[in-house]
Amino acid sequence: MAFPLENFTTEVKSPRKETIKIDGDSFTSVDTNSKRYLKFGIWAYFLLLIFEGALRKWGIPALSAPLLVVRDPVAIWLLYTAWRKDFFPFSIYPAVMIALGTIGISTTLIFGHGNLPVALFGARILLVHFPLMFVIGNVFNREDVVKLGKVVLLLSIPLVILTAMQFYSPQSAFVNRGVGGDVEGSGFSGAMGFFRPSGTFSFTTGNSMFFSLVACFVLFFWVSKDQINKVLLIAATLAVLASIPLSISRSLFFSIAVAIIFTGLAISRNPQYLSRIFTAAVFMVLLLTILSQTTFFQTATEAFMARFESASNIEGGVASSLLERYFGGMISAVSGNNNLPFFGYGLGLGTNAGSALLTGERSFLIAEGEWARLIGEMGFVMGIFVILLRLIFCADISLRSYRSLKYNNLLPWVLLSLALIIIPQGQWAQPTSLGFSTLIGGLVLGALKIPQKGQISQTKKQ
Repeated sequence: MAFPLENFTTEVKSPRKETIKIDGDSFTSVDTNSKRYLKFGIWAYFLLLIFEGALRKWGIPALSAPLLVVRDPVAIWLLYTAWRKDFFPFSIYPAVMIALGTIGISTTLIFGHGNLPVALFGARILLVHFPLMFVIGNVFNREDVVKLGKVVLLLSIPLVILTAMQFYSPQSAFVNRGVGGDVEGSGFSGAMGFFRPSGTFSFTTGNSMFFSLVACFVLFFWVSKDQINKVLLIAATLAVLASIPLSISRSLFFSIAVAIIFTGLAISRNPQYLSRIFTAAVFMVLLLTILSQTTFFQTATEAFMARFESASNIEGGVASSLLERYFGGMISAVSGNNNLPFFGYGLGLGTNAGSALLTGERSFLIAEGEWARLIGEMGFVMGIFVILLRLIFCADISLRSYRSLKYNNLLPWVLLSLALIIIPQGQWAQPTSLGFSTLIGGLVLGALKIPQKGQISQTKKQ
């Protein structure tokens, strides 16, 4: 029996359009199904970044080695899908970095160590994760970044509880298991017999970076007009304050201090934020007063101060310590490579995973510092190109974030405080540090895009 075709209709839904404002100029963006899938992928990347260490320590310890790169397939899928669906943004930064990474693979195989798996492991930093920043920035807008920030605040509560449990538990306890189920623990030596907790991450650096990100969003939500549950905001503020001594991490302390300075600079440009930051300061003082009355906080504070004083004495005071932690090794990386081969020793050789594949032992075969590792792996010329590209990109987003303040868009400026710490010379050989750098770079780019009500043409609004 034949049916007339006119009796059958297909419902076609119009794609939702959003108007984007960047530096005062308005553009339109179509939120198609492909874009929603890409957003799901970015959220998956974020969640794997937070819980990858938990899988390696407690979830599937037998697969701890392959789980080291568990985010890589997600990142590759995001890049491929973004390219296929025309969501891969044209930018000189990923284009040059991909070119350098491709050349680096060739020089590694011809002039370097010659091991293809190690070369690919090192090249994925340049070919996959760095370009992913720009995909995140193109797919996400400010509203998406705010949503992610609310989830970060929510996660901070159980994670600070876990950090406290790890701080007060012996290294043999289940909560302190190392990667692969190592019963010797994942904490690093701290002070007064206490160890630096790792949270849900493989190592302590991940925990410090996470709470640095929490601090950025806490400061933003205290100052901004964006809707946030006040109970959640107060609880997350409490989590940040408690994380400082519990982490025994000077890096976390310095990161939070930088975020506060950036927020202060933004307030100086826009006095309307003064009343909100005053309210935030009152709450923080009140919370600190309450925390200081508890034994667990007093003990953690004593351990943190002991660690701070001993390290500062070795490095020559707080100012010298801060300068050493950020700029340490940069000058020596540039000036101390007289006998280095022109094309370096090869991509991946400076990573712990690369050294394990080549020698059977996890160690720093080139250098622990990021700049020295880059120059050692790629040679002076290409290494300097990669370093300059990272620095120029940071200068670019700094100017754009600063300009966004005149449109009352504080979010990229506050996130920039963390981006400027971990993107220029963060240790990208370490997967967690690489993941946070990729995420924060993409979030800054996304936060620069302010959705506006209404629909306009796909060209710049005249």
